[in-house]
Amino acid sequence: SHAPWGGGGIVTLTHSLPSHPPVLSLQIATEGRGTLPLCRPGFSEDVYVAVVPESAEKGQPLFNVKFVNCGRGGLVRFECSNPFDFRIEADGVVYALRPLTLSTLPTVPLVIVARDETNQQQWQTQVRLTPPDIQAPPAQSQGLQEIWFPSRQTDSSSIGQLKRMKRDWVIPPINVPENSRGEFPQDLVRIRSDNDKNRSLRYSVTGPGADQPPTGIFIIHPISGELSVMKPLDREHISNFHLRAHAVDLNGNQVESPIDIVINVIDMNDNRPEFIHQIWNGSVPEGSKPGTFVMTVTSVDKDDPKTANGMLRYKIGSQNPESPTSNMFTINNKTGDIITVAAGLDREKVPQYTLIIQATDMEGNPMYGLSNTATAVIRVTDINDNPPEFTAEMFFGEVPENRVNVIVANLTVTDKDQPNTLAWKAVYKITGGDPTGRFSVPTDPTTNEGLVTVVKPIDYEISRTYMLTVVAVNEVSLARGIHSPRQSTATVSIRVIDVNESPYFDPNPKLIKLEEGMLAESTLTTFTAQDPDRFMQQSIRYTRLSDPANWLRIDANTGRITTIAVLDRESPYVKDNMYSATFLASDNGVPPASGTGTLQISLLDINDNAPHVYPQETEMCKKPEPNGINITALDGDLNPNAGPFAFELANRPSDVRRNWTITRLSGDYALLSLKIGFLESGIYEIPIIITDSGNLPMSNTSYLRVKVCQCDHNGDCTDQQHIIAAGLGTGAIIAILLCIIILLILVLLFVVWMKRRDKERQAKQLLIDPEDDVRDNILKYDEEGGGEEDQDYDLSQLQQPDTIEPDTIKPVGIRRMDERPLHPEPQYPIRSAAPHPGDIGDFINEGLKAADNDPTAPPYDSLLVFDYEGSGSTAGSLSSLNSSSSGGDQDYDYLNDWGPRFRKLADMYGGSDD
Repeated sequence: SHAPWGGGGIVTLTHSLPSHPPVLSLQIATEGRGTLPLCRPGFSEDVYVAVVPESAEKGQPLFNVKFVNCGRGGLVRFECSNPFDFRIEADGVVYALRPLTLSTLPTVPLVIVARDETNQQQWQTQVRLTPPDIQAPPAQSQGLQEIWFPSRQTDSSSIGQLKRMKRDWVIPPINVPENSRGEFPQDLVRIRSDNDKNRSLRYSVTGPGADQPPTGIFIIHPISGELSVMKPLDREHISNFHLRAHAVDLNGNQVESPIDIVINVIDMNDNRPEFIHQIWNGSVPEGSKPGTFVMTVTSVDKDDPKTANGMLRYKIGSQNPESPTSNMFTINNKTGDIITVAAGLDREKVPQYTLIIQATDMEGNPMYGLSNTATAVIRVTDINDNPPEFTAEMFFGEVPENRVNVIVANLTVTDKDQPNTLAWKAVYKITGGDPTGRFSVPTDPTTNEGLVTVVKPIDYEISRTYMLTVVAVNEVSLARGIHSPRQSTATVSIRVIDVNESPYFDPNPKLIKLEEGMLAESTLTTFTAQDPDRFMQQSIRYTRLSDPANWLRIDANTGRITTIAVLDRESPYVKDNMYSATFLASDNGVPPASGTGTLQISLLDINDNAPHVYPQETEMCKKPEPNGINITALDGDLNPNAGPFAFELANRPSDVRRNWTITRLSGDYALLSLKIGFLESGIYEIPIIITDSGNLPMSNTSYLRVKVCQCDHNGDCTDQQHIIAAGLGTGAIIAILLCIIILLILVLLFVVWMKRRDKERQAKQLLIDPEDDVRDNILKYDEEGGGEEDQDYDLSQLQQPDTIEPDTIKPVGIRRMDERPLHPEPQYPIRSAAPHPGDIGDFINEGLKAADNDPTAPPYDSLLVFDYEGSGSTAGSLSSLNSSSSGGDQDYDYLNDWGPRFRKLADMYGGSDD
């Protein structure tokens, strides 16, 4: 290796006499390089080779390394990569810390680091330990180890011409420490070939770190073959490199087989331990014995776990609080398991402990190892050392009979354990007073109370009171040595309240079997209900609740069921020969109660249905091929009242038997065939007599409608006869005609209504017929106003002329635009003082005619004055109608002759004071 002053050499460490403790001397083979350059601090060699004895005792000096300080005067401390086997002193002498033999010597080079305590600068070197029987390699030029390509020499014997080729060499790996701070490039080895003596060669390396990512870490001098590293290596990133060395001539021809070079990155202690979690949470029950496992903490180190750099040791740095002792816990220094070492854990006193855990590498060496800490929080959990106790010895409750899922009573307990834990949660058990299991006591999850609940119906007539014995325990058993006190048992007294219960039918449903066809007013059975209230004197009445076919009737007092119609098994209300009806039984209790019962009637079939043909319509060709029609007989009855059936053609009309023949195929099927070879198109109704096989056989003549048409080669009708035959039936035609007639009537009524409405619009009746109602009505004149000017009325026209003050009369020149001129005044009719009732209509019509002929009337709606009433009028102003002093002595009896409306006014103003 290169010396600090630029020279190179191999360091050989040998010991003196074997009988004395070996004192190693340093021999350096160097090459003269001229004058000594400027001093550079560091180890004298990058690589030392130390020859150690076959056995060494503890404390025996083995070798020493030389550090060139260059007069810096700072304090330099040495560290060894294997502090468990070796110790290095300040003078560079290395001692054995335990007995060593050749078998226990480390196989990896020993790395020694020198660190300046002032500026933290460090240097490192390697020491290769070899046994004494292995000679140190000869000094090489330039101080580099040389790796030769294996030569391919052959040996031949005179007897035979067999040739033997030497085996390839196994190149040992090259060890390079990580994080080197030396100058770069740093030479590692020199690659040589025997063929470079007689010709020029070129060397190269390939592989990851050279020409493959990450590139540029290793380079080789193409002529000298010196392999160098260009930058510090990181074992945690890449732990080894596999390169291949090549040798070619100037023409690029390979002259040697490539050799594999393995470069191992030697680990250095450059990573601190790191805990997986910074805070670890664990728990331990109170009262735990020493040795109880609590939790495990784990730390990792990125350094090589096979070396002391990655071997961790744990210890507890501190405990808080230190009660009852400061050493309540201990930790396994290798696994990180935390266990208890002292008794006295009490949750009520110390519910939680906090431990500071320290992890150190270098197997826990405090001098060379790196450390890190984490926090372990240990929670002391509660155990069940306090049983639940009832707050009272007796609890009371009541419940109505036949009620379920009803809470009868709430049982309260106290427990000194930690709330909402298994040691605090109570479980209630009924130990006596409930042999039939009608009660249960679940726990309220919030209040921890026991809820006495009815789970099965309770009958007042059987038991009126219940006395339950309830025991309260926890969800977990009590701790050893603790027993349940008397307060954990209580008595619950429950009173049952009598209620009116519903009557019930027994049996329900009730099944009876009858033959169908039973006539009306036939008694079927008696269907009665029982009242469970034995202590109440009540009567029961029966009503029909559900009878789909309306066949049955039940006596309200006795429950006797009779028929009101014939029972028919073929009714659509009968399913699978079963007919069901529901009846209601009600008592007269307070409040009334009722119950339902179902009567099921199984109807036995009788032969009461005649068979008929199916299908009822079919088609066939004029020249049928084949000339037969398959028909089926259908019967609503069941066997043996149905098939097999007998088929025959009716005797009339006579052409039926002449043209057709029928042949029975099976019990339900027959073949209708045409005797003749041709039949005209049309519709033929063929009567077929079908007879069933009942005990009293029933026959029926069914008509088969056959539509004969012209057919194509596929047998399908091609003429229009089948379309005509498929026309609407009589019923459909009648329905269509009725719809048309109803539609015409509706149209006629609408036209009449429209005409009447038009007449009403045209008629302008000013008087209401006497027969009309005397209530106020709004008359519609169908006249629209003339706009805003139409609202400017001269209200003075409504007043009597003789009541207008002279000074209030408007001047001649001041008038409304729509007001009639004063001269000449149109001639409007003047009503007499006491007119006859019959001339009111004539008076109004004349006034209307005069207004229509008035040339001075405005073109828009305006106030029309019919009469000023004159000074001699017996009628006062409108404002005097409500006055008690202006018209009390007037006679309104003549209004009775004017009709109902005026008769009402006569009663209001002409009658007495009441």
